[in-house]
Amino acid sequence: MIRARDAADAASRDAWSEAIACRLMARPEMNRSRTVHLFAGFGSEVVTLRIVRRLLETGRRPVLPVVRPASWTMEHAVVSSLDDLAPGFKGILEPAASCPRVAPAEVDLVLVPGVAFDRRCRRLGYGGGFYDRFLAECPAPRVALAFALQIVEEVPCDDCDLPVDLVLTEADVIPDPGGPPTA
Repeated sequence: MIRARDAADAASRDAWSEAIACRLMARPEMNRSRTVHLFAGFGSEVVTLRIVRRLLETGRRPVLPVVRPASWTMEHAVVSSLDDLAPGFKGILEPAASCPRVAPAEVDLVLVPGVAFDRRCRRLGYGGGFYDRFLAECPAPRVALAFALQIVEEVPCDDCDLPVDLVLTEADVIPDPGGPPTA
């Protein structure tokens, strides 16, 4: 799946990322949220820095993870500018040490990364379990951001793999609010 995502040209991924950002900003979950936890897209993932910028422009609090690999956990820090971000774990942008930390209970909406998703809103992550542990502590709605090419028939999952509430792609909202139930 990562190879397929990598194979899409950068201009297409950028256009798809913009469409996803526009779709996200129009969602009721976003409109109700002041504190939004999101990931800094890396490699061929959805570009999320434009979402951070839009959150700041609309007076919201963007929260990004700070990975603590020794404990296999994440801290969560509010950024007030894109300048607050610097390469951290595996070169992924993370908030600076000076950024204020927040508890998972303070988050109103979580934007979730992943490798693959299915129409039952199950996600396949990168294998570290960082987001599964975080999502278990955070009661906020979960929205995955992905490209349509990341949607597969079925994602393998275990009991510890937590689903999301919605998957937003450049072409779709899953589950489709006008479609049949996904149970």
